[in-house]
Parts: sequence; C-alpha cells; structure tokens
Amino acid sequence: MPASILIVDDEIGIRESLSALLRDEEYEVESAPSGEECLRMLEERRFDLVILDVWLEKMDGLQTLEKINELDSPPMVVMISGHANIETAVRATKLGAFDFLEKPLSLEKTVLAIRNALDFLRLESENRRLRAELEQRHQILGNSVPMKALRQQIALTAPTNGRVLIYGESGTGKELVARALHAQSARSSHQFVEVNCAAIPEELIESELFGHRKGSFTGASEDKLGKFQSADGGTLFLDEVGDMSLKTQSKVLRALEEQRVESIGSNTMVRVDVRVIAATNKKLEEEIARNAFREDLFYRLNVIPFTVPALRERAEDIPILAAHFLSEFCRSYGKKPKELTAAALEVLLQYTWPGNVRELKNLIERLVIMSPGLRIEPHHLPPEIFRGASSSPQRPYASLQEARSAYEREFVLRKLEENRWNMTRAAAALGLERSHLYRKMKSLGIAGVPAERPERTN
Repeated sequence: MPASILIVDDEIGIRESLSALLRDEEYEVESAPSGEECLRMLEERRFDLVILDVWLEKMDGLQTLEKINELDSPPMVVMISGHANIETAVRATKLGAFDFLEKPLSLEKTVLAIRNALDFLRLESENRRLRAELEQRHQILGNSVPMKALRQQIALTAPTNGRVLIYGESGTGKELVARALHAQSARSSHQFVEVNCAAIPEELIESELFGHRKGSFTGASEDKLGKFQSADGGTLFLDEVGDMSLKTQSKVLRALEEQRVESIGSNTMVRVDVRVIAATNKKLEEEIARNAFREDLFYRLNVIPFTVPALRERAEDIPILAAHFLSEFCRSYGKKPKELTAAALEVLLQYTWPGNVRELKNLIERLVIMSPGLRIEPHHLPPEIFRGASSSPQRPYASLQEARSAYEREFVLRKLEENRWNMTRAAAALGLERSHLYRKMKSLGIAGVPAERPERTN
C-alpha cells in the first residue's frame, strides 16, 4: 500500500507541482490550502506524512505543527518555506518537524527528505511492534493471589534503585520478574544485561563480569568489555547467583560497594552506575552456613527479597498460562488455533509441575507441534503427566460426589494411558466390560480414541 502524503501550501502552483511529482513516485497524495483545512483532513483520516509550508494565512505552519503534535498518532512532518531563517528552522525542529526545506524546492532533495521521513516512520513502527511483542512475551500472567501480590510488589519496587534478590525454584519465571523490574524503572531505556552464573565456567566468569585487556591471559586475543560496564546506566541481572565461586563473590561485593570495576589485566578502575538484581533457586542462608556464600554479599543483594511461587502453589493460573502458550506457539509455527479440552486441562491441573512454568511452556510447544487436530485431548498428553499427577486434588471439591468423580476420572485416565489407550486391555485392568468402559468414559467426560490413533490389539 503506497504511503499517503498531505501537501499544505497556500500557493496552488506548489500544491499542483508537488502533487504531480509525488504521484509519479507512486505516493497517494492530497492537498490543503490552509492550516485549518489540514487539521480538518487529519481528523477525518490518517496520513503518513505532511509537507507543511511555514507561511500560511491565519494559522501559520508552526502553529499548525503544534496542533498536529497534539493528535493521538501524529504523522511525520517536513516543513518548507521561501522566507525562513535559522531561528524558524530550529523552532520547527524542536516542535517535532523531521526536516526543513527551503524554496524553491529541489526535486531531488524533496524526494530524498520524504523517503528518509517515511523510512524513519517505518522503523519507528517496527520498533513499537517489536517492543509490544517483547512485552507480551515477558508478561507475568496469572490471577492467583500470589501473582497479584508479586505484580504489586514489582510496581512498588521498580521505580527505586534498591537491589532485589529473587527466590524461586527453577522454571518459575525469575528472569521475567527481573525484566519487569527493569521495564518499569527509570533505567528502562538502557541495557538489561543478564549473566547466568551457573552456566559460565569458573575460569571465565571474572572476564565475563569485569572484562579483560588483550593479552592478559591465554586466549585473550582482544579487549573485552565486561557485563558491569555493558549494563552501565541500566540493570545487571545475576541469575543463579548462588552458584558463583567465593573468589568471584568477593569481587562482585567490591564492585557493589565502590560502584567501580577493574578489567583483568588493567590497573584502572572504571566507575559504573548499575542496578543489580540477583536470583537464586538455593536457600542462601544454608549456603552461608556451610561457607559456600559470603554473608556480607548476601546482605548487599538481599535489600528487597522477592519470592516467585511454584506453579503447583498457583494451580488456578494453569488455564491462563496454557491458553497463552497455545496462542503464542500456534502463531509462531503458523498453525491454526488449537484448544485444550476440559478433560486435558483437568489432567494438567492435577499434575505437580516439578519444572514449573518452563515445563508447562515446553509441554504446550510439544503439543502444538505433535497434535494433529485442533483439539488437544488427554491421550495427546505424555505419560509422565499422568504418572506425575497429584494423589490429592489441588483444589477443594463442593461435594463427596464431585471428589469421587474426580478421583474416578483420574484413575480411568491412568489405566487408559498405562495400556496405551487399548480399550480391551484397559477394560480388563479396570475390571469392566468393554462396553461399560465406553459408557464410563462418556460419563466422566473422557474423549474416546481418535481416528488418527487406532486402537492397538496386540
């Protein structure tokens, strides 16, 4: 679709010549003789670019530009004038004009300025789209009480520079919390730099954190900037900080105390302004007791403690998370939208999720790829989900009958999975007639064997 341009000039000759030129360049062009008409047209439809003359009757170009900037989604503006001075050009630029061209207009310069403005508009639009996708990918989802409390804690803490220590099991989403703290802080326009302390070998982690000079050790073929300096002005996230060696801990402590770092092989201290957020799946008090973690570093990091709950502690969030991941992976793999049946979701609600949200996300990705239909049934779930189901339901039941049905359903599903959905064998294992098993499955809301998965008889 061609870009749309509005030409605003009180000289009809300029409007007509510019319109002809830009239509030849395959732009969609309209024109207006005044600032008032320009604003009226912008209220009726959206233009990508406005070419605006400075000298207009009644409302001049600069006044019109101010009004344009008050719109919800203002277009790019290129100012033109035959009697302008530097002061006018500077003021137009401060008011948000992308460029300023003098009359008589050079056709080449005009076309170039328009292309540059539209390229800038496309880049800005793409950046907004990517930021929106990134924010969606890093959403902290869930309506459970622990998650509502966590989001409130983030909102209170993010605007400060207080150091945060995030506790939680592996896969709970500690990195998401750290990114949310950064995104809602005054440092959000600067870098968010992550270091996984458990994944970097001991001999390399100091270089990773503080950088090194060329030739400072074997393999140091060039200067390297450390993560502390890369995060200057922004946020440094030390993931799995409990796996850091005591030697590295002492250097991190010094960096936090002095807000200065020294690269390996250098004698110069460099000042940095970094907010440090750390995370761990260990109980650091126990690590301190066995002399595996420095107590003084712990108190430096643990200014504001956060705890991210395990997924089994907020099972009511599973449907929300599962639906989100289903939508995300169907879209990224170019598949039609899929849905979990109530029966499949009930199995997921009974599972204990030792791998937490990460495990759920991985499972949903596998189901999107491997499930042939648009409905995901219990028989599409892997056996470990049935084996790992909690023996006691995660949610209370309103009556004995409801609890009995839930247990009966879980037991029947387990026997079906153990017998790989062979109805004859499953019925025998349950002590039922095969026809009775079908009726029982229907009453419990368990879908039968699908056409693409014929029952095995041997």
